[in-house]
Amino acid sequence: MTADALWEELQSRWPESQLEPSLARIASVVTLMGDPHRVFPVIQVAGTNGKSSTSRMTESILRAYGLRTGLFTSPHLVRIGERICLDGIPVSDERLVATWQEAEPCIRVVDAQSQADGGPRMSFFEVLTALAFAIFADAPVDVAVIEVGMGGTWDATNVVDAQVCIVTPIGLDHMEYLGETIAAIAGEKAGIVTGDADVVLAEQPREAGEVLQERCAMLGLTPQREGIEFAVTDRVVAVGGQMIGVRGTRGVYSDLFLPLLGDHQSHNAACAIAGVESFLHQPLDIDLVRDGLAQVVVPGRLQMVRQGPAVIIDAAHNPHGAAALASSVQQYYAFDSIIAVVGMLQGKDALGFLEILMPVIDELVITAPQSPRAIAADELAAIAESVSGVLPISVVASVPDAIDTAIGIAESRPGVSAVIIAGSFVLAGDAMRVLDAAPWRDAP
Repeated sequence: MTADALWEELQSRWPESQLEPSLARIASVVTLMGDPHRVFPVIQVAGTNGKSSTSRMTESILRAYGLRTGLFTSPHLVRIGERICLDGIPVSDERLVATWQEAEPCIRVVDAQSQADGGPRMSFFEVLTALAFAIFADAPVDVAVIEVGMGGTWDATNVVDAQVCIVTPIGLDHMEYLGETIAAIAGEKAGIVTGDADVVLAEQPREAGEVLQERCAMLGLTPQREGIEFAVTDRVVAVGGQMIGVRGTRGVYSDLFLPLLGDHQSHNAACAIAGVESFLHQPLDIDLVRDGLAQVVVPGRLQMVRQGPAVIIDAAHNPHGAAALASSVQQYYAFDSIIAVVGMLQGKDALGFLEILMPVIDELVITAPQSPRAIAADELAAIAESVSGVLPISVVASVPDAIDTAIGIAESRPGVSAVIIAGSFVLAGDAMRVLDAAPWRDAP
């Protein structure tokens, strides 16, 4: 089997954008596979925003300690193997295919059982989760950092018994599956908090914080809360990122270089530090924290892939992400004009996203990501026009043509102009391919 054939197999299954309230299939398949998810300790990360960044920072600090790490995140930008990393490096297509071939008999058994009971085959995400567990067990890893796909309670990753649970900021997203309010969504995400896990909570909206703390109280757990038990103490913009200080739950860490832009990333780093402190049950070695954060790689987050004009790719896809993007661009750059290429998926708050982003840009090019779930370019343009009747808006359905159009506009404007590409992970991946930009730099 080839990697392309595996991709076709996965694409034929229930998409990861849908959620069914059941862990039966993933529980069955890991049992048949010999419970690979019980071979290694787990730090599980849930939330609406900052999950991937926090997961990557957590993994990078653990790796600086000399631990063999597994990292499972979603979605990918260019290649499916990006989702499953060993020691910070995405697994090869060959390893992914070989693991599929070993697990396929178990997967087919569960498919057949589920269909016989009137249910679907294992989903895209369930299969990938099982493959990640198998790869981590085979390595074997000393610790796996597992990012929740959607929600928490019914997410396929929730068959693990995590030693540490980190919950990043919760907002409104995937409302058709998780609930219409922040409190309802927080209730779903609180489902990862079980047993005697150590719990780390990012600063939350009041409604989310109350739900999460009620869950902890019900289980007799004492969470470590950002702003109370740990906090960002200082932050200064630096070349290529920022210098931050963090008061952790067990130590104080100063002069930390974080090669990522945005105030939100400093808070993600604080959660990662608190999570590693909880996992190791001790204050951290400040030199190892510095090493871990300095080498962290988060593809598709304010990633500059070209200069002259600058082209920045960001996977922001909801209002919270748009706010972080807008704030970071204003804080870190002094562009004379900004042209944004935006394409989004159905089910996302396109109006809320555009209301936040449009005030900081000078021209907008609307496109459609290469996905059956993409909002049609004309439909998204109509939403944009309802936000501002003044901002110039172009509609270019083809992503390559939209990027070319935006670059042309930037080149024609006086001063220093930039192109920002945002709105979905799919669009970020499309842009990476069009611009032949690697989402990963070589591992240090």
